[in-house]
Amino acid sequence: MKEQVKDKRTAILKSALKLFTERGFHGTSTAQISKEAGVATGTLFNYFPTKEDLINSLYFEVKGELSRSMGKGIETEITFQDKLKKLWSNLINWGVNNQDEFLFVGQFCSSPYITKFTREEVMKEYVFLHNLVDEGIVAGEIRDFSAELIIAMFYQGSRTVVNLILDSDPSQDENKVLEDGFQIIWRGLAKE
Repeated sequence: MKEQVKDKRTAILKSALKLFTERGFHGTSTAQISKEAGVATGTLFNYFPTKEDLINSLYFEVKGELSRSMGKGIETEITFQDKLKKLWSNLINWGVNNQDEFLFVGQFCSSPYITKFTREEVMKEYVFLHNLVDEGIVAGEIRDFSAELIIAMFYQGSRTVVNLILDSDPSQDENKVLEDGFQIIWRGLAKE
């Protein structure tokens, strides 16, 4: 029984992700999400009482998945620059391999439908990122900018690189674009 519950919830979230990225929040009805998920609208409301609850749950799950993906393998890197590069590589690869999720995060990161509570809970998943930035500042590896600014610039840079990779000629070297993007970020952060 629990497996069936999880499958319906997962189907609803996957359908909502697809439709929210294609049509936006207002352009997507709960009836459309239910139909896409293959469940009754009443079933959707059993899991998510409102469309706002649904988008907040989806945002929390996608941002959590992104955080876990970004942090993979960082602890095995020795230098700060290598840790940051691993984080960058993880982020770019996640964006390229999870296009709907990456688009969703970009579309809804400033949405008024994502509650303050959801944003605060999501940020708990990113403590490691703030700690990494603080580590770089304390070690004198990067300039003493605010962690929020560094993280925002890092993320916005990653969006540009992911879009370049996805929209580029298939013969283009994705690894070079990824490396060049990192070098731009690194040179802007590195302490002279």
